[in-house]
Amino acid sequence: MEPSNHTRVTEFIMQGLFDHPHHQGLFFGLFLCLYTAVVMGNSLIIAAIVLHPPLHTPMYFFIANLAVVDIFCTSSVLPKMMKNLMQEKKTISFDGCMAQLFAFTLSGGTELVLLTAMSYDRYVAICHPLRYVNLMTKRICIKLAVGVWAVSITNSLVHTLLMLRLDFCGSKLIQHFFCEIPPLLALSCSSIYFNEIMIFIANTFLAMGNFLLTTASYSFIIITILKIQSFKGKQRAFSTCSSHLLVVTLFYSSIIYTYIQPTSSDSLAKDKIAAIMYTLVIPTINPLIYTLRNKEVKVAFGKILSFRKKS
Repeated sequence: MEPSNHTRVTEFIMQGLFDHPHHQGLFFGLFLCLYTAVVMGNSLIIAAIVLHPPLHTPMYFFIANLAVVDIFCTSSVLPKMMKNLMQEKKTISFDGCMAQLFAFTLSGGTELVLLTAMSYDRYVAICHPLRYVNLMTKRICIKLAVGVWAVSITNSLVHTLLMLRLDFCGSKLIQHFFCEIPPLLALSCSSIYFNEIMIFIANTFLAMGNFLLTTASYSFIIITILKIQSFKGKQRAFSTCSSHLLVVTLFYSSIIYTYIQPTSSDSLAKDKIAAIMYTLVIPTINPLIYTLRNKEVKVAFGKILSFRKKS
């Protein structure tokens, strides 16, 4: 076997988010505020669901999982990006890049499958309300959550291991502000055939499959709501799934915008904006969507805040 002529890459250079260095400090402050909001907002959601018994329902069990995913997703990207904002040379070690790739792919895949599980929960609640207690027991919810995380970890692990077997030579410049699969594959000087097969499988079964399942769930939900005679009944039924539907719409809109458009120099800049949406903006908005119109969550927040004041 011939020895490899490629030296092992020890670090990559990030292109960064913005081309104007004099704005870096301003954006650092903005992203720090948003990152704090993500961590605090989603942590409050988790605490409220754990500590407030009326929120011990299947839907809020999945919302707690979603809050964990949002914190994990943002934490896998933002700290390193903010550090690079304040440095002239924006670098990341090879091992750090692979860890970031694994964490980001894991969080993205988990949210994708988790939103499908949540849409199934809403489908059962609206289309089969009398069987809801039997179909969404605590044991079934735990099994669904374990399945969501297991599928996502397996998917992320396979992508990461396939990336580790590649050789990287020539340019070390990642045309993004974090380590994602497409910009890393563009730097490889070895065959990416197996990586592309895995991407195709993941896109077909994980992305498209979950999108179709979610769409099917909401198709049945809409049909059921339209069959309800009274306007108040329709309004009550729709209100039970409106928050989740908005989260699903925001998530899939940013994903479709990022991956469906043709590649060009202009689209690379738009990709970064879309990436900011699903790594920072959506995790910031999700806690607001689930709390603004929910009295029980507001009550739970009040109890947590009053307890902190007493202590």
